Amino acid sequence: MRNDARLVLLDKHQVETLLEPGQVVEAVREAFALHSQGKGRVFSVVRESLATGAVFGIKSGDVQSQDLLGFKAAGFWPGNRSLGGEPHQATIMLINPITGRPVCLIDGNAITTMRTGAAGGLGLTLLARADSTRLCVFGTGVQARVQVSFAMRVLERLASIRYVTVDGQRDAAFEAQFIGRCEVSHASDRDVAVAESDVVITATPGSGPLFDAQAVRPGTHFNCVGADTKGKRELPEGLLKRARLFVDDRIQARQIGETQWAPDTACIEIGDLITGVTEANRQPDDVTVFDMTGIALQDLTVARLVHARAGETGTGTSLGWPW
Repeated sequence: MRNDARLVLLDKHQVETLLEPGQVVEAVREAFALHSQGKGRVFSVVRESLATGAVFGIKSGDVQSQDLLGFKAAGFWPGNRSLGGEPHQATIMLINPITGRPVCLIDGNAITTMRTGAAGGLGLTLLARADSTRLCVFGTGVQARVQVSFAMRVLERLASIRYVTVDGQRDAAFEAQFIGRCEVSHASDRDVAVAESDVVITATPGSGPLFDAQAVRPGTHFNCVGADTKGKRELPEGLLKRARLFVDDRIQARQIGETQWAPDTACIEIGDLITGVTEANRQPDDVTVFDMTGIALQDLTVARLVHARAGETGTGTSLGWPW
């Protein structure tokens, strides 16, 4: 019986200090590559509604050659808003695959936000037109902001951002985050905003189509974030049929992503572009869609990065965890 085992705890503020965008991008790139090469496994997703009105899920996986194993328990608790808290909640656990003992317990909110933003940045790098200058984003919450932040990192010619809100009102806090870095304006007509944009990011709760399919012009790229549960969608009927579809995980996208609404649509996994299994061969008039459902390997590679940096910097709380 071992009595010297330790469990590292990392809270929200500690995780935020350990996340560096460039390093997260590389960790997410590795996750997609491992998935493409069959070296990283993604286990079946749990996603269930609760009697409380919340949605609870588990994403898990492993990389056997790297002794990487773990899961993220996460979901959406809308009632948290009335408590002054964040409705999205996530907790990540890294597990020793040899013994099954927990190694590190991490607040997963910041990791989820950053790894999703990094995935969006990779999607834009691989799929958006290099001459893209105009971006439209649906939503102004945490995920919308991180998606725009990564877009500004990778779209060198980005000059304007138009944002669409649920209530049709301006969001001064959203504008303040990006003003001065490029032109930022509120869009009163969502179809016009889509029609006049090169890149469209949808980062909403996924309650239904956000715009008309007829508004989409040739050459537009979409990063779709909000559809992550059965029944959710952001894109209008018919758009996937005229688009070139890219996904993070083919099976998962058909189960809970935007692809659930057109499951027979041919698609390419983003990891296959990263590893060179296939090429995007994007043509100027192609409409492209990146259906981002988020895979467990993203959480695990970024959590491993955070755990390693915590050890290097002496961050976190180490508890005796004998067995």
